[in-house]
Amino acid sequence: MRHRVTLIPGDGIGPEVTGAARLVAEATGVSFDWEVVEAGESAIRARGTPLPEEVLDSIRRNRLALKGPITTPIGGGFRSVNVALRQQLDLFASVRPARAIAGEGTRFPQTNLIVVREATEGLYSGVEHWVDRDHSAAETVNVITRKASDRIIRFAFELARREKRRRVTAVHKANIMKTTGALFQSAFREMATHYPDIASDERLVDNMCMQLVKKPEEYDVIVTTNLFGDILSDLCAGLAGGLGVAPGALYGDSLAVFEPVHGSAPKYAGQDKANPVAEILCVELMLRHLGELEAADRVWRAVWETIAEKKVVTYDLALPGYTERPVPPSSCSAMAREIARKLPLVDLSTPLPQPSGRAGPAAMDPALEA
Repeated sequence: MRHRVTLIPGDGIGPEVTGAARLVAEATGVSFDWEVVEAGESAIRARGTPLPEEVLDSIRRNRLALKGPITTPIGGGFRSVNVALRQQLDLFASVRPARAIAGEGTRFPQTNLIVVREATEGLYSGVEHWVDRDHSAAETVNVITRKASDRIIRFAFELARREKRRRVTAVHKANIMKTTGALFQSAFREMATHYPDIASDERLVDNMCMQLVKKPEEYDVIVTTNLFGDILSDLCAGLAGGLGVAPGALYGDSLAVFEPVHGSAPKYAGQDKANPVAEILCVELMLRHLGELEAADRVWRAVWETIAEKKVVTYDLALPGYTERPVPPSSCSAMAREIARKLPLVDLSTPLPQPSGRAGPAAMDPALEA
């Protein structure tokens, strides 16, 4: 069966990492037809808008997309394409797994959790304005609805049940945000009663941050609102090895878009040095969504073995803290080719060895922070 996929290369390093991911996807032996459409800065130059209607139409038609990072200007410029895409397509569930994969430099080698983030409302609703004429005060409205809260919490419990996860933790700030936070809290408590087979508990967001950096192995599925989910998913990416190894997925009722957690890093564009792993692991998530489970397992295994060997890795994975021995860095495209080469060779019958868990510095690829 051939799968038709909308491919959005994105901005900055986006075309390089999506090219790497496409190479690996095609090396799995699964058949894809790619419909390439432009969004972001390239679309502004060509079409005068960062999100042309043809991008939305393509995703609606194919029901599946692989997306590179798109630049979101800080403090000015066009509003986030990422937010607009989620809202216009009602991609309400942002799913970001954090699985330790970075080998020697992973500070928390037992990390294996999923952040489920409501992606259409909250403080990202875009309802904000200046309070006074002098623009000396501004206000953002935190929109939380019972409908959206029920939907994302149900999604989290269903995901936990499907993935055989043992526990769902709701994260909120209901002690201070006594209407919006309490609404999300009450929705969670009621929904939990419908899933007696899955443990449930709650954490305040500040306490959750502390708990995650002390004992992330105690958490399984975390469900939360838009802003809290954005922050916590980056924190969890750091636990698992950095933004360079952090994939993500967006789900609607009938649509799925796969995108890395990291940004577009425009100053590194065209240098063929960015870590392609996050985008390649988006292919793994996409294959699981399509039911191509063996191919997905091969992608995960090939990525894991490539990083563990430390022979062909990008510069961030060759930094002190990720390896105890000097490693000459490889290019983005070279690492992608190495992962693709391994795909037919990996042995899925043997368990992966556990990472060493040596507490080295949690190296972060600066190219992926923007």
